[in-house]
Amino acid sequence: MMKKLFFYLSIIIFMGSCGNSDNGQLVGVKKRPHFYQPDPYGMVYIPMGSFTIGATGEDITHAFNNEPKTISVQAFYMDETEITNNEYRQFVYWVRDSIARRLLGDINPEKYLIEEDPKTGEQYEPPFLNWKEKIDWKSEDQDVRAELENLYLPERERYFRKKEIDTRKLFYEYYYIDLKAAARKDYSVEGNNINGAFANRPQGLKDRSVYVKKETINIYPDTLVWMHDYAYSFNDPLTEKYFWHPAYDNYPVVGVNWKQAKAFCVWRTQYFNTYLSKKKEAIASDFRLPTEAEWEWAARGGYSLNPYPWGGPYVRNKKGCFLANFKPQRGNYINDGGLTTVIVAHYPPNDFGLYDMAGNVAEWTNDAYDDATYHMGWDMNQTYTYNAKETDPPSLKRKVIRGGSWKDIKHYLKVSTRSYEYQDTAKCYIGFRCVQSYLGRQKDDSPSRASKIY
Repeated sequence: MMKKLFFYLSIIIFMGSCGNSDNGQLVGVKKRPHFYQPDPYGMVYIPMGSFTIGATGEDITHAFNNEPKTISVQAFYMDETEITNNEYRQFVYWVRDSIARRLLGDINPEKYLIEEDPKTGEQYEPPFLNWKEKIDWKSEDQDVRAELENLYLPERERYFRKKEIDTRKLFYEYYYIDLKAAARKDYSVEGNNINGAFANRPQGLKDRSVYVKKETINIYPDTLVWMHDYAYSFNDPLTEKYFWHPAYDNYPVVGVNWKQAKAFCVWRTQYFNTYLSKKKEAIASDFRLPTEAEWEWAARGGYSLNPYPWGGPYVRNKKGCFLANFKPQRGNYINDGGLTTVIVAHYPPNDFGLYDMAGNVAEWTNDAYDDATYHMGWDMNQTYTYNAKETDPPSLKRKVIRGGSWKDIKHYLKVSTRSYEYQDTAKCYIGFRCVQSYLGRQKDDSPSRASKIY
């Protein structure tokens, strides 16, 4: 009996030692977190593909800025609709509430701030915000009311004594690494490192903080765009109610400039990755604005030579109904079912499942505008980016917009038509949508050999 017990015990120990050892073989790091990339909420999957970017018909403006060229793009996800007022309002409320928690943290840090790790006692600098603690906006505590009062309009600026948040104080602060600058080589610098690979880094290999950039931006939409874009047009109701009234919750947000759209993408990334980190899951790829090439590939719906997102050369279907919200005929705005913007997803999607890739509102892309982009750009994941400074001339602040809008003629609805607007300007006919790179080759890839073995 003792011999059998010893025999079985030896087998268990032997098998356990095999499982815990790599036997000197190259098997990679074990116990890596499992990663599965589900479709993000409200987004559709766009497969990788090659297509002919640029004009596929007559260039009626004779701009000569979109000559045909074969481009290949990686797989990615894209919002099925433009970002709506209510979705952007979630961002605005988050910024408002984060500022309020900072203010209340000055008088009650134990309640509104998390200053140390509860397990290790490590001090957080700066402290985290305690989002579990709700803000009592109608608190009877005088100290709380006094701190929150800083977020409201001063009494002399109130209309009929109505307390409203001072939107001029809604600033969002974020950081990013300027990878383009870090990768740039400068062989002209004396005493460069490793054949000039790090010559543009002032501290050599010691400190990369020179590439960590800080942005602070007011994120509230410019609600006056409906007036200053059209001085002799009665758009007062839209100016007063378009962004905040429930009637317009599912309309595309407008009055957002390129910088604000970028800030929204950063916030959305941080918001989602914070949730994943709490669940101890691998973080996701960043949300961002689409490159010009990604936008056109997505708008084409998988086809190469179609002039419009829905395919054929006409802007009406077989029943004579318009397929997008734009300025048809000789300016009969309401003939397509809308006067200005309309609710998102009102018209049929393209074959990728994307709505309003033509009309409703034009959309910001990540790319800087240059007439020669297609000539100088790479044919794989083509993009041209430039982080313009406040002191740069206006010509360097141009960003590509695509898709046309409710106020444009059908030429601007074509998937190949390029236009631009300045990054620090907001318009009543420009919105945006986000993309997220797919991590891997293709969504339908089979499990790898390594995942089967290990």
